[in-house]
Amino acid sequence: MKTYKSMEDVPMFMTVMDMAALLGVSRASAYELVKEKGFPKLNVVHGRIIIPRDRFFEWLDSREKNGKLI
Repeated sequence: MKTYKSMEDVPMFMTVMDMAALLGVSRASAYELVKEKGFPKLNVVHGRIIIPRDRFFEWLDSREKNGKLI
């Protein structure tokens, strides 16, 4: 599993597995998050999903402020 020492170490565009590693959750849990309405993802060719780092951290921050992390 990947580990990141700082936010700058996180790739600009993450895969679902990058996000799972960052949050310390399972692959299945990461895919459940990606399905949530309002989750910051981009669907690219052949069903591939990428997650923009900055939008992801904004989304995560808003969830924390609303008392609903993961």
